[in-house]
Amino acid sequence: MTAPTATDPAEAELLTRVLSALLREDVVGLRTRSTLVHRADGPWLRLAHPGDALLLPVTEDGFQSRHAARLPLLVSETDGELRTVSTVLGALRTRAEPPDRDGFDAFAEECRQTLATLRLHSGTRQEIAQLLTARHGADPADWTGLAGGLAHDTLAARLDHPVYPTARGRSGLDARQLRAYAPEFHPRFALRWLAVPRRALTLSTGVLPDRWPTPAALGLPEAEHTHVALPVHPLTVGAPLDAALRATDLADSAILASRGHLDVVPTLSMRTVAVTADPSLHLKLPLPTATLGLRNRRTIKPGTLVDGAAGQRLLEAVTAREPRFRDTVLHADETGYAHAGHELLAVLCRRQPAGLDGSVVVPMAALLAEAPGGRLVVDHLADRFYGGDPLALLDALLTLLFDWQTTLFGYGIALESHQQNISLVLDRQADGRTRPRLLLKDNDGPRINAVRLRERLGDAAPGPADFDDARVFGDGDGPVADLFTTITLHLCAGAYAFGLARHGRARLPAVLGLVRDRLAEAVERLGTGVGEPGAVLRARVLDAPRLPVKAMVTAGTLLSKERSGAADINKHYTSGPNYLLRAGDPA
Repeated sequence: MTAPTATDPAEAELLTRVLSALLREDVVGLRTRSTLVHRADGPWLRLAHPGDALLLPVTEDGFQSRHAARLPLLVSETDGELRTVSTVLGALRTRAEPPDRDGFDAFAEECRQTLATLRLHSGTRQEIAQLLTARHGADPADWTGLAGGLAHDTLAARLDHPVYPTARGRSGLDARQLRAYAPEFHPRFALRWLAVPRRALTLSTGVLPDRWPTPAALGLPEAEHTHVALPVHPLTVGAPLDAALRATDLADSAILASRGHLDVVPTLSMRTVAVTADPSLHLKLPLPTATLGLRNRRTIKPGTLVDGAAGQRLLEAVTAREPRFRDTVLHADETGYAHAGHELLAVLCRRQPAGLDGSVVVPMAALLAEAPGGRLVVDHLADRFYGGDPLALLDALLTLLFDWQTTLFGYGIALESHQQNISLVLDRQADGRTRPRLLLKDNDGPRINAVRLRERLGDAAPGPADFDDARVFGDGDGPVADLFTTITLHLCAGAYAFGLARHGRARLPAVLGLVRDRLAEAVERLGTGVGEPGAVLRARVLDAPRLPVKAMVTAGTLLSKERSGAADINKHYTSGPNYLLRAGDPA
């Protein structure tokens, strides 16, 4: 029997990415229990199974796995060709352990929602290109300031994640909701507001940002002196908000304003919105949805607000001791927040640094995105700032990025600063030279080697009591090095090396050599004597035969935490080849 073929390019694209991710994460033994066989059309992996076998056409990859799927196809020796996501996951589900089969059903639903989103993106590509051009201009290299950065967010939201295959999907949201609230459509909408009794609200700084409405301004004069307004995302209003109010015993005392107030535009993260009249003010609001895995919910636990502020204070302490980063690595202020003790009743008031109106502010996630007209964003930026050479732009970015992140490693710190959390800031100085800078946000998920941190900061070093999440601190380099590798190296460097090569902008050996050389230079500055942080990075990253790789599908959807053993679904790893090893280095 032959299974139905994929009906459109979107399904073929998604199936290829899903198969590559499941192979990388060794789901049902696809990687470790398969045998490599060669056929006339190329290599295949054959996974034996009683009464049947599965065959997957593969190609050499090297980024985070030796192989990737070559075609949107899985062949069952019993049932024939499987060319749709549902039939492929159904075949793999039968080979999973019984306790894990519900996870395959959940992932199938995640894929279904993502497929609908991919089709929606494809059908609206020209519409959104015209919208962005009308609002911001024809050339993304001229989209300046923080408002221009929101347009770059829109382009980034239409690009696949380097690792997670269903990143463009958001559980439970339909096409109407996506068009109204998702960053890939660049919408504008008004926030809803909830008047919360003052006694129930924790306010970190005691001061609310400008433009914050009073209850009276929201049409609730009776609450003016007893309540404080808390913003609520429109998607949270309804059953999710009602449940949160019941859980906090606020159902009878909190008051939802009947009208919206304060127009906003979604950023790349969707749950974070920028105020239209003041794009330097971002409000991070909980959403009743999930991305990057069904267990990766987009709510805001109050403890993460505490950790984000503590993380920012730590970075400020490091920067004070490392003055070369004061003007080159910028940080959003994340010390202002409020919550009412529930993950759906919270807001982070993020204030972006001033002085960026004349700069191009591009989230790293947008660099390989398609701009209006069909070229890549990085092409436009290279034309304006680097003489048309994307590799020169990458060189400047990596030089600064690795210097900063390895310096942090020397203090025992690694950040969850992935492509969405770092923006590249570009402008020209008075002498005409290009000035690259980094803008960082979201500091709530670091890993810290407490021993190294105390050695560097002494009594000023924060400890576990300063953070809510007990997983932040440890007494060794391992978790810190793993986070450095999976975030800074894989997502913020390796993904661009392979991406630029895939798009024909550079030869892969040359760009991988650039990544290795710039990282090696930064590592050398740390010192490579026995026990020194540079020696740790050289052994665990530059010269390691294999590197940690995020197992995001496994931890995020397929397996329960009890089955996967993941203490943190965003920091659960498998391993892959080290693409930084030069030809002739040990494999």
